[in-house]
Amino acid sequence: MRKYLYLIILIFFAIIGYNYLYKNHRVIATEKPEFALSSASLMSEFLNNSSEAELKYLNKTMEVSGVVSEVNQDNLTLNEQIFCKFSESINSLVKLGSETIVKGRLIGYDDLLEVVKLDQCSIISK
Repeated sequence: MRKYLYLIILIFFAIIGYNYLYKNHRVIATEKPEFALSSASLMSEFLNNSSEAELKYLNKTMEVSGVVSEVNQDNLTLNEQIFCKFSESINSLVKLGSETIVKGRLIGYDDLLEVVKLDQCSIISK
């Protein structure tokens, strides 16, 4: 009888451990953004105090508005300061110089290039 009890306890902890290690991935496109900012105000916060801004925004879903300054196959740059990485091709969706709102997850600030980086981005409006 004890063997079965130990086996049940072992299976229980194995299931909990598996669910802890293999959580569902976040789908940023369906999440509600926690912040909505212009690229200028977001960049201003990082230039004033990057460590405090990272604590506030890191791994958060946000909408950032700005003018498209560079477009590549799967990424774009807003106001030469906000780098947005997409999972699909966006060449035909966005025009250089257009005002755009992008939703994504902030993954960090590159203090050498002075660029804020977002991933899992999607275009909200063009």
